[in-house]
Amino acid sequence: MPRKALLRVADPDESVAGARLAFDGLDDLLGYRLRRAQGAMHRHYMDSVAELDLTQKQTATLWLIHANAGVSQVSLAATLGMDRATMMSVVDRLEERGLAVRKRSVTDRRRQELYLTPAGQSLLGKVKTRIARHEERFQSLFTRSELESLLTALRKFQEMT
Repeated sequence: MPRKALLRVADPDESVAGARLAFDGLDDLLGYRLRRAQGAMHRHYMDSVAELDLTQKQTATLWLIHANAGVSQVSLAATLGMDRATMMSVVDRLEERGLAVRKRSVTDRRRQELYLTPAGQSLLGKVKTRIARHEERFQSLFTRSELESLLTALRKFQEMT
């Protein structure tokens, strides 16, 4: 007797305008699940920091400048996996808002060093507080062991690039 192919039906929260759609294996794809998870985290992140008017790239840049005062744009771009033009645009925006400054290096005149302004440090403190609550919400979905396994698995993806 031939076996009927089972078509999974979307969870109610994965429906479109109330319709329940068959996934036909789409929901078994790792890439699909990662993208959906990233989308959920991104939406919640943006809601958490909306009034601070910072993107994730800007936040990561502020965070790394703070932790590495005097860092170059090239080093930041490489660390965050951004091209130079994108990093320059991010730093330009932070500088326009008075959150970061570029200073010519005294040891290598070709190099520009990046520093946070007092306003940048203050804003970073606020965003870190909100990010901590955001992270807590998502981390609470997992046991400690599950979270460690998830982080290990995600690092494997990073190492592939």
